[in-house]
Amino acid sequence: MIIYNFQKNNTLTRVKEKPFKLEREIQNVFENNLTNIMGLQLVKSEFSIKNKRIDTLAYDLQSKAFIIIEYKRSKNISVVDQGFTYLSLMLENKADFIVEYNETLKSSLKRTEVDWSQTRVIFVSTGFTDNQKTATNFKDIAIELWEVKRYENNLISINQIKKSNSAESIKPITSSNNALESVAREIKVYTLEDHTTNKSDDIIELYEVFRDAIVNLADDIEIVPKLDYIAFKKNSNIADICIQRKGLKLWINLKKGLLDDPKKLMRDVSNIGHWGNGDYELVIKNTNDLEYIMSLIKQAI
Repeated sequence: MIIYNFQKNNTLTRVKEKPFKLEREIQNVFENNLTNIMGLQLVKSEFSIKNKRIDTLAYDLQSKAFIIIEYKRSKNISVVDQGFTYLSLMLENKADFIVEYNETLKSSLKRTEVDWSQTRVIFVSTGFTDNQKTATNFKDIAIELWEVKRYENNLISINQIKKSNSAESIKPITSSNNALESVAREIKVYTLEDHTTNKSDDIIELYEVFRDAIVNLADDIEIVPKLDYIAFKKNSNIADICIQRKGLKLWINLKKGLLDDPKKLMRDVSNIGHWGNGDYELVIKNTNDLEYIMSLIKQAI
């Protein structure tokens, strides 16, 4: 990425990169801004367990899962091998992670409240090689790559490397390795197919209409399939959709009292158990109120 300063005389001046000297500098940037950057809760910096040290232990309040973050300035690492090592470490020592969360955050999180299948490892680096990107380009691998660069004038760019649309499954590879297979069997990265299987063409088409409308509300809206719903995110969740047999169930990620809904279309579920994030729910069976519904979702951006 090349960044320019736009001058008053309509000329561009290139902003020079100011590389990080230490991994710790990158770690400080992320840990001090973890909610803004990744929407995660910081649990512990430099968490040691079984003679291994985790740079950052975080927790995803929406997925209800622990996240391991590792920072790398060197490009000469096997992110897949190291990623699966950390995933295996967590799955074999679940109680230790629960204890650390509760002791550090003065909480009472129970093991049954954690969705261990949503555990993932995030590598943060100033750059990744083509081999590293290719090695993690599987639609169902619980490893993410994030690139960060620092520039003059206190500018920082952060970019998550996305999987390609044609990314295949990692299961054929892990099936030949017992250690990798045991992790892959417990960790689940959900895909759109998990939500559209056995759904009618009409319902899938209805979802696609609302999907496209939501994505067009703002730049960089990300679609992330979860266990019970499909999340639409811009840093944090904006809205969630569950594809049902006879319609869609939509949640808008706003707390009770914060949504301006003159037509009173949305249902208040603040005191009712529900899958999606936010306190507003709606069952959708057609596109009649599409434009109005988009005006409601836009309030969560």
